[in-house]
Amino acid sequence: MTEQLTVGALRAEPGTKTRGTVSVDLGTLTADLPLTLVNGSRPGPRVVITAGVHGGEFTPIDAAARLTTLLEPDEVCGQVIICPVANPPAVYQGRLNISPVDGVNINRVFPGDPDGSPTERLAAWLFAHLIHGADVYIDLHCGGIDQVLRDFVGYRLTGDPDLDKATSELARSFGIEDVILGLSAEGGNSHAAAARRGISAVLVEVGELGQRDGATARRRVDGLFQALRHLGVLDPDGATGGDVSEWVWAAGVTAEATGLWYPEFSAGDDVAEGALIGRVIDPADNREHKVHTPAGGRLFYGMHGLTVAPGDELAAIAAPWDPDRATRPADYQTPGLGVAPDEADPRS
Repeated sequence: MTEQLTVGALRAEPGTKTRGTVSVDLGTLTADLPLTLVNGSRPGPRVVITAGVHGGEFTPIDAAARLTTLLEPDEVCGQVIICPVANPPAVYQGRLNISPVDGVNINRVFPGDPDGSPTERLAAWLFAHLIHGADVYIDLHCGGIDQVLRDFVGYRLTGDPDLDKATSELARSFGIEDVILGLSAEGGNSHAAAARRGISAVLVEVGELGQRDGATARRRVDGLFQALRHLGVLDPDGATGGDVSEWVWAAGVTAEATGLWYPEFSAGDDVAEGALIGRVIDPADNREHKVHTPAGGRLFYGMHGLTVAPGDELAAIAAPWDPDRATRPADYQTPGLGVAPDEADPRS
């Protein structure tokens, strides 16, 4: 038998499912997080799934909510914790990556600070009460309301051969064609912080422009079921994740001027170094600022919104991963940024 599963005031005995809300003290306010605890009747891993870390990313929230109704404890080996809305202020009020409470992007500050700003406190609570106790962590994202995106799964290399192998196999299990590796586990992203604690953690990006549609949500749920079967949480059905292409972040493209952004690419386009990918037009005098790629590779996501300011991210490029080429992040420098791409971690 599995043990009792407890998060805050919510409890699920072995062989039961509990749904409810946990209130989190953020110092100046309280956030109510929806949680579903599925405690299987047979032993197995503890898997934590979050969505709604960012606002404006509706498809992963929809998929996580659907999963809470579909998972039944008598089918589960181990324990599954699902949080469809991990950052309520950003989801319900801001609908952007940053929280309207304090202007902080929560996916830059993990594992958080229990004495910090409200968003830093929320990150600390999520890490201490959900992520820290997990064997596997799956963080669901998509392109926000102003972002186009090509589906991918991301994870960080830690240098632990067993952990990296397990996470690579997990990343391949979702049935998504592209996998992007971070060459270190540094940074404030949720999956990076989890990896540093020895947790097999992935970032799953499916969908764009904040769109919500039933077909995409069902595809996401199907991918989650495939991953849970791979992990042994659900009985296998004989399906496999299929072949994948592996990439590493090569460059981020940022705006150098204030104005109106007119992109000339689609997510998934392959580009050469120096390619023209769009123009920023000054609405005052119609002056044109051409935007070129600092590196070649594949454009995995980009800005779709009209208005931009200096420093706004316009696109991110990944290059094919060659494990024989590099053994350290410095071998994949990001042109123009002076840092390794996974240190900048352009996406999420």
